[in-house]
Amino acid sequence: MKQTGQSTFEKVYQMPLGKVYPLLVNKATRKGRTREEVDEIICWLTGYSPLQLAELLSQPTTYGDFFRNAPAPNPARKLITGSICGIRVEEIQEPLMLEIRYLDKLVDELAKGKPMEKILRNS
Repeated sequence: MKQTGQSTFEKVYQMPLGKVYPLLVNKATRKGRTREEVDEIICWLTGYSPLQLAELLSQPTTYGDFFRNAPAPNPARKLITGSICGIRVEEIQEPLMLEIRYLDKLVDELAKGKPMEKILRNS
């Protein structure tokens, strides 16, 4: 497995949430999905309410702080497996990067047309 240094992680953690969020939305909307679906995934994963998410997007929040301060990370996120950017999610050792990759994986599944019930790991 390709190793990534801590300095690379820190660059990701310091990225502004307001810059990353539109990239996630664009990935989904290019494939016919909606911003609302992306928001639903983010709120499901992190425990933020839609209002809290909107507030954070209007503030200078870093991507790392967004995940560090998540009010109620969903326990079902541990069911997220598979590859994102050539790396198996379940092999990621860095806890904060794992949280970030969970979101990447869910938005990837959304863009690939997976139904929301499956994305949100509902049985």
